[in-house]
Amino acid sequence: MGVAPAKPIASVPHNETDFMPRLPGLDLLRAIAVVWVMLFHSFLVGGLGPDFRWLERYGWMGVDIFFVLSGFLIGRQVLAPLARGERLSFGDFYARRAWRILPAFVVVLAIYLGFPQWREAEGLAPWWLFGTFTFNLFVDYGTQQAFSHAWSLCVEEHFYLLFPALAVFMTKRPSVAKFAGLCVFVIVAGIAIRAGTWLHDDATQPQRPWFVEDLYYPTWCRLDGLLAGVVLAVIAAFRPATWERMLARGNAFLALGLIGMALAFWLFQQRTGLMGNAIGWPVLSWAIASMVIAGASPNSLIGRRALPGAAWVATISYSLYLSHKLVFAAVDRHWGDALWEHGFARFAVFALATLAAGAALHYAVERPFLRLRERRRDAARLRTAEAAA
Repeated sequence: MGVAPAKPIASVPHNETDFMPRLPGLDLLRAIAVVWVMLFHSFLVGGLGPDFRWLERYGWMGVDIFFVLSGFLIGRQVLAPLARGERLSFGDFYARRAWRILPAFVVVLAIYLGFPQWREAEGLAPWWLFGTFTFNLFVDYGTQQAFSHAWSLCVEEHFYLLFPALAVFMTKRPSVAKFAGLCVFVIVAGIAIRAGTWLHDDATQPQRPWFVEDLYYPTWCRLDGLLAGVVLAVIAAFRPATWERMLARGNAFLALGLIGMALAFWLFQQRTGLMGNAIGWPVLSWAIASMVIAGASPNSLIGRRALPGAAWVATISYSLYLSHKLVFAAVDRHWGDALWEHGFARFAVFALATLAAGAALHYAVERPFLRLRERRRDAARLRTAEAAA
C-alpha cells in the first residue's frame, strides 16, 4: 500500500562556481536541472500539455542533480586548502555563502510576505521558518504550500553549516577506512530511516501529507546527493591522479550515469512508494555523480564543448529557482485561460516569462551583491598584503 502527496514538490538549489573555472558539462547539467524542475512545477498551472507530460513526470529529480553538484563544488572549496595543509577560514566561507544566498532570497521572501495575491498558493509558513532555514523540518504542508520550494535551500544551508567542521575533523587524522565507514554509515542510515518512516506512516496513515513532511523534506532523508558530490570532491582534492584517470574516462561514466538514471526511473515508478524511497535515492545520486564526472571531463560528449545558452541558464539558475513559481502564478492568472488550448504557445509564454523574471532578479539583485562581495574580498586581501609588507 502506498500514499500520494497532496501535490508533487521539488526545487533547485543555487548554482555555485566559486574557485573553479566554468566547465561546459557542469553548466549543461545545471541548466538541465533547473529547466527540468520548472517543467515539473508546471503542475501548478495545470501542466504544459500532453506533449510535455513525459518530461514533467520525473522533473523533481532536478533537485538531486543540484545536490550532487553542490556537494562536489562546495566540497572542493572546503577541501582544497585542507588538502594543501592550510587552515580553513570559517569566517570567509560563511561570509561568501551569505553574500551568495541571502540577497535574492530576502527579496523573494519579501515579495511572498508583502504581496499575498501574487503567491502560487494561499498558505505561507511563518517568516521565521524561512529566516532560520528550518522550513523543511517544521512545515505544515497541508496549509503552507506557498514558497514551499525553499525546502531545498534549507537542506543546503544545513550542509554549509555542518560540513566545514566535519571536513576539518576528518582531515586532522585522515584515514581512507574512516572516510569509507562514514560514507557507508550515511547511506545505510538513510535507507533505514526512510524505510522505517515509510513503513510506520503507511501503517498509521497520519491525517497530513506525511510523505512530504516526513520523507521528502527533512535533511536527514536527503543526504545521498550531497554525499555523492562530496566523495567526488574528496577524490579530486586528495587523489588528483585518480581524479584525472576518472576524467579521462568521461564517456564511460556518462554511460554508467545514464544506466543508473534508467534504474532510478524504474525504482521511482511509484514516486511515493517504499522501493524508491528506500534505495532509490542512493541509486539516483550515484548515477548523477557519474554524470558529474562526465560533465567535468573535457573529453566526454557533454563536457568537450559548450551548448549555446546553457551557461547563461546555469548562471541565472538560482534566481530562476527562487522566482519561477511566482511567475507561473502571474502568467496563469492573466493569460491562463487564453493559452489553455494552445500547447506550444502556452509552453513558450510560460518559458519566456520565467526566463525574463529570473534574469531580472539575477542582474538587479544577485549579481550586484556578488560584485560587492568580490570588492570586499579584494580590499581585505590588499589590507593583508599591506600589513605583511
